[in-house]
Amino acid sequence: MDNNNKPCSSNKIIKTSDGCEIVLELSKNDPFFDKKKNLLHSKGFDIREQVQFNRSSCPDAIATILERILQIARIIHLEEVELYFGKVNGCSLFEYWSPKNEVETLNSVLSLINSYSSCERQNEVNFLQTLQDEVFRRIQEFTDKNKVESRIDKSCSCDKEKCLVKWGESNGVKTSLKIACVEGAGRGAIATKDLKVGDIALEIPVSTIISEEHVHKSDMHHILEKIEGLTSETMLLLWSMKERHNCTSKFKIYFDTLPEEFKTGLSFGVDAIMALDGTLLLEEIIQAKEHLRVQYDELVPPLCKNYPDVFLPELYTWEQFLWACELWYSNSMKVMFVDGKLRTCLIPIAGFLNHSLYPHIVHYGKVDSATNTLKFPLARPCCFGEQCYLSYGNFSSSHLITFYGFMPQGDNPCDVIPLGNLLCSPLPPRHPTKEKL
Repeated sequence: MDNNNKPCSSNKIIKTSDGCEIVLELSKNDPFFDKKKNLLHSKGFDIREQVQFNRSSCPDAIATILERILQIARIIHLEEVELYFGKVNGCSLFEYWSPKNEVETLNSVLSLINSYSSCERQNEVNFLQTLQDEVFRRIQEFTDKNKVESRIDKSCSCDKEKCLVKWGESNGVKTSLKIACVEGAGRGAIATKDLKVGDIALEIPVSTIISEEHVHKSDMHHILEKIEGLTSETMLLLWSMKERHNCTSKFKIYFDTLPEEFKTGLSFGVDAIMALDGTLLLEEIIQAKEHLRVQYDELVPPLCKNYPDVFLPELYTWEQFLWACELWYSNSMKVMFVDGKLRTCLIPIAGFLNHSLYPHIVHYGKVDSATNTLKFPLARPCCFGEQCYLSYGNFSSSHLITFYGFMPQGDNPCDVIPLGNLLCSPLPPRHPTKEKL
C-alpha cells in the first residue's frame, strides 16, 4: 500500500497587521515539479503564491479566497495520473481532480490553519475561524455526496479477528474500529463511534508491527544476508512462510486471522482465467505469475536443499510461496520509521482497512516520534457503524484485481492503458456491483 510520503511542504501562514498572509509553495523536490509549475502558470499562479486574508473579510470574500487557495493546493497535491488526465484543453473535466486529491487538498488547508492556531494566542486567530468553518463545511459536503453504504453480514463469525483486536489492545493498540464481515466485501473495519476529521481511528505501537527487524533476529538471517541482491522484502516473505506455522510466534494470533487462500488475480482458477481470455488483465496476471515462478525456482529450492533444517521443504512449496506473495502484495504497507528509513511492513489490525476511491484516511505511513506509534487520522468524518476506508494508492483496477483481489466501487480515475512509456485514454467506466471479488 502506498503510504503517501510526499516532499515536505513549505506552506505557512504569516501574521500581518490586519490579518494574515497564506503562503502556498510548490516544493522543488516534487517529482512532478516541472509539470505542476507549468500547470500553475497556465492558471495564472506562480510556484509560490501569497494569499491575503483580512480580519474584516465578509463571508463571500472568504469563500472566494478559499477557492483560490484550493485551486493552488489541488495542483500541488496532484499525482501522475491526475496530472495526465485531469484536464482537457485547460478546462476541468470534473468539479475536482479526483476524490482522493480533494480530500488531501481540504485537509492540507485545514492542517495549515490548525498549525498556525496552535502557535498563536486565540484572540489573534479568531479571524481564521470562518475560513476553518468553510473548510469543514466542504469536507462534510464531500462526505455526504460520497457515502458508501456497508451492510454487516451478521451470519459471519469474526471471533479470530476479535481476539486479534484484544491482543492488540493488550500490546498498546488504541482503536475506534471493530472488525466485521461486510456484504460483498469480506472483512472490513467499522467505526465504533462517530469520528471527526483529525480523530485517530487506529494507533499502532511499533512493537506490534512486522518489519525486517524480525528477520534479523531469526535463524535464517545469517543465510539470507549472504545472498547477493536479496531484498529485505523477499527476506520478510521467506520469514513469514515459516513464521505462520510457528505455534510460539508473537504474531500467531495475527497469522490465524489470515485466509488460507487470498483469491487475488495471482491465484485465479481455470474458470476465471477462461473468462479473461484475450484481455490485458489476463496478460498482466500471467506475466506477474511467471515472474514469481522464476524467482521461486531460482531462490527457494536451493535454500531447501542446502539448509533443510532452516528452510523445511514442506513449508516452502510453490503454493506456500505464492500465498506469501499474495499476503505481502495485498496487506503490506510502506512505513517511514523515526530513523528515516522506509520499510515494508505488515501491520496487524490495520490490514482490515479496505481501499476506496473516497477514503477516510489518506496519510498513514509515518511513525510518530513522540509516541513511537503509527497513527491513522481521519481526513473526513466517519459515522458510527460506517465502514472506515483508506487509500492504498493510485492503482488501476487491473492492478487491484491482480494483487489485491478486488475492484473498487465507482469509476477509477487510474484506469489507463500503457503504450510503451506513454499513457493513453482512460478505460471505459466500470460499475461493479461488488467491491471485492
